[in-house]
Amino acid sequence: MKSAKPAAALRQKGQTKSSIKKMPAPGGNGQLKSDSWVGKIPHIKPGRYADGLPFPDFNYLAFKLILKPNRFVSRDSLFDFGKVIKAPAVENGMSFSVGNFANSPVKIREVIFIDTDDFRLYNNSFILRRRITYVDGFPVGDPEIVFKYRNPDLQMTAETDVRPQIQGDYQVKFKCQVLPLKDRLGGIRILYSNNVQFPRKNVTQNDVLSFDVVSQVFPALESLKNKEGERINLVNGAIVEEVLQDIGMIDFGDGITAKANVGIWRTRGEHRPLIGEFAYQIKFRDRKELDREAMKRAEAFFLALQYSAKDWIALNATKTGVVYRLLGNPPKSSE
Repeated sequence: MKSAKPAAALRQKGQTKSSIKKMPAPGGNGQLKSDSWVGKIPHIKPGRYADGLPFPDFNYLAFKLILKPNRFVSRDSLFDFGKVIKAPAVENGMSFSVGNFANSPVKIREVIFIDTDDFRLYNNSFILRRRITYVDGFPVGDPEIVFKYRNPDLQMTAETDVRPQIQGDYQVKFKCQVLPLKDRLGGIRILYSNNVQFPRKNVTQNDVLSFDVVSQVFPALESLKNKEGERINLVNGAIVEEVLQDIGMIDFGDGITAKANVGIWRTRGEHRPLIGEFAYQIKFRDRKELDREAMKRAEAFFLALQYSAKDWIALNATKTGVVYRLLGNPPKSSE
């Protein structure tokens, strides 16, 4: 299985020749300052992992707006964001409907992030977290492990093999994530995220805070080890409570729809609000399924939505980044 090299070393070998260069008028960190990205995201240069499996292509198109958390004080307030969506949807020949989601329950999850004290994983585009779902106040199912490589370089992300060495099943999801520009409204930046998730029970080792063990489970991290016996820890000691609500369905036309949700992250215990998010994603088997006209509507809608939601949006942020900056010691990630 191929192990990923630290991002800094990879950049020295030509990150500027990556997929970002092939996009229209790019800025730093995958920011698209002008023109349309529809139909212009480059294809991945073919290759194979160490075991012969071909590099994957993304099969999710995920749109995200990071939101200020102060407006979210109740379940009804999560639905309030739906009022912001309708006008940009109609203006771009689309529709947004709450439908039966008005009766859907709030989802509660506990989220923690694990990293070295110097944030070596996150600084090299890796994210490792555990999620626990709660129903009626009690945990249900097995805790879920999520490991991802997220970076603005499409080729690098595809070449990073996130598959774990575990006993049991796992699910890989490769996503193209669309976000606003970091510094202003009315633009788009793109991150690519190669994810794997699986139940905690599929890891048979006991000492899961040992970097030796973690790099056995995730060989992509082997090159980031500094020494034997190294430990990893809970990032900034934070336990996040996620409140997530499905609020409706977006119809882009041409048979393309996406379920939309709004969520808030807050610290467990004192319930300190950290960050909010509006998100929706389109799943497909092949890019050819994405009708060009529908994608143009999707792009125009996302740009118009930024202005419609201008009083809600938090720029230059991701949910993960907020947790890493919780104690004022910012990492040097590529997000």
